[in-house]
Amino acid sequence: MTDLFQRFAALHLPGTPLILFNIWDAGSAAAAERAGAKAIATGSVSVATAQGFSDGENLPIDAALANAHRIVETVTLPVTVDFEGGYAADPEGVGRNLARLAATGAIGANVEDQMVGGVGLYTVAAQAKRIAAARAAVGASFFINARTDIFLKAKRETHDAAMVDSAIERAHAYAGAGASGFFVPGLGDLALLERVCRESPLPVNFMAYPGAPSAAEVARTGVARISHGPFPYYLAIEAFETAARTALTP
Repeated sequence: MTDLFQRFAALHLPGTPLILFNIWDAGSAAAAERAGAKAIATGSVSVATAQGFSDGENLPIDAALANAHRIVETVTLPVTVDFEGGYAADPEGVGRNLARLAATGAIGANVEDQMVGGVGLYTVAAQAKRIAAARAAVGASFFINARTDIFLKAKRETHDAAMVDSAIERAHAYAGAGASGFFVPGLGDLALLERVCRESPLPVNFMAYPGAPSAAEVARTGVARISHGPFPYYLAIEAFETAARTALTP
């Protein structure tokens, strides 16, 4: 396990980002490993939708943990799990649930700052307490990827320097609370992204999306990690549905 933690952390190199093609179950994890992935990452939308649930912690936590454990058992690579808001609002609950996730063999998790099932984001101080509780529960090596939903919650054309100021404030607070990385899904403006990378004390995670800048362009901003969110799942299901339609057409 120590080797997996170290391997995963070492893959976060600003300018030479780790590419994560997000998966949703043991079968897709094995396929990603065969394709040459250096690490495995789930996407919460994909995991939930594949089980017939909507995103937003509607997949029962026991099912999410069982899925994570099966993925870990299937591959030899480090596995990080999109754990949404930690399946709890209070810091103690987040800590307990992250400890349960770590017990599956996962070496990292995304923990987001939007209020799952509520409105808006946790305050900087409140989210820092949640991250600190998670760190205390999982130990020093577990990779806590602190996600801010500042940009995901706003239309892309409204992203501006003031939002970046807020994001950087959160990056510093989350780093102080024990986070390992900083995730800014939804931010696609390269100039703004470059500033986040320059001023964040944590390695920055970009989420690719249809129409996003290329991986090479994103890498030049100093990003250390590029993930793909739910889009691999959408591609797979689209291919399956197309094939099924062809097979079922007389």
